[in-house]
Amino acid sequence: MSSRLSAISRRSSRRSSRLSALAACASLAVCGLAAPASAEPAAPAAPAAPVAPAAPVAPTVNLATNPGFEIPASSLADWGSVPGWRCTGGPAEAALTTAAPHSGGSALAVTPAGDDSNGECAQTVSVQPDTTYTASAWVRGTFVYLGATGTGRDVAPAWTETTDGGWQQLTTRFTTGPGARTVRLYVHGWYQQSPFAVDDVRVDGPAPTPATGSGSVPTSDKVVFFTVDDGWQRTPEAERFIADHKLPITAFPLPMPAATDPDFFRRVTAVPGSSIQDHSVSHTDLTTLSPAEQQVEICDARDSLTRAFGTTPTVFRPPYFAWNADTLQAAAICGIRTVLTADADFSWGASDIWHEGTLSPGDVVLMHWTDTLATDLQRALAAADAAGLKPAGLASYLH
Repeated sequence: MSSRLSAISRRSSRRSSRLSALAACASLAVCGLAAPASAEPAAPAAPAAPVAPAAPVAPTVNLATNPGFEIPASSLADWGSVPGWRCTGGPAEAALTTAAPHSGGSALAVTPAGDDSNGECAQTVSVQPDTTYTASAWVRGTFVYLGATGTGRDVAPAWTETTDGGWQQLTTRFTTGPGARTVRLYVHGWYQQSPFAVDDVRVDGPAPTPATGSGSVPTSDKVVFFTVDDGWQRTPEAERFIADHKLPITAFPLPMPAATDPDFFRRVTAVPGSSIQDHSVSHTDLTTLSPAEQQVEICDARDSLTRAFGTTPTVFRPPYFAWNADTLQAAAICGIRTVLTADADFSWGASDIWHEGTLSPGDVVLMHWTDTLATDLQRALAAADAAGLKPAGLASYLH
């Protein structure tokens, strides 16, 4: 009896195993594809190629300057009344208005002054090559246009014949060419047409990498960099000292004095290696401002200096050496690569070096356009000579 039960048990176990195998086979739907017992064993699978981690995607931000027209004009601006924007007719045509904006407290109101004007207002937007951007604006009026030029792959503007008295959003997309670094964003009406209004402008695209903050230049070359700020006091003695000693000078003038006497700044930066860089519009402590206000201060100064001297600044000197993370991002949006302070001050008779010992390679020396500049330069040059250093052009070392 015991042997019979054992036999039954063994048969049941074999039957159960066969049923389990069939069930498993059916669930995988591979039974009919099983290789014959005599087949060669399968070669081991090749190891998977390593997958490179995906590049981080920059967040999308609005790159337009003063997009909602909420920032009042500075008394030190050199042109117009609309921060961030340059309008062909100036204050006679374009101004901020608080009358029924699309959002916020104000909008741009433009009234073409004559039959030969379309009331265009434009701004320079820093961009990246081979990148797609979306521009949009809310407009009110008849025959209003929104577009961008200088993209490398220009497209037709967005426009409307009429907004029927209300607000309408215009939108256009463009992809920059391989050499594009800036584009010109514009809004305008049409000739012999009625006034129009604009609000809530956007240029949506990837956020640029923030600018680098630094107080010196990383180099082992035996060089030092002379920088001169502001521009209110321009003396022939300083100009003559620079020319006689062939000093490369990096000037950081404010737009107002630069526009008042552009020929002076051209002369004092005529030595090879010299350049004119950005120092804000109003010399305000930027850390007290919002990111949008900081962007206006940096971008408007950039645009003013570019118009006056034909070269676009890539270095920004923050007033009072005050900057924060918002400054670095705003500077990058304005196309600035370096936010530069200094590590020595020879202004107004000083000889302060903010590290141990004498001047070192890569030191940046601060001075100002004042009535003491000629003697300040002489003292700084003597300190550089004593340390075995020569003044050099700043921009070529930074970029």
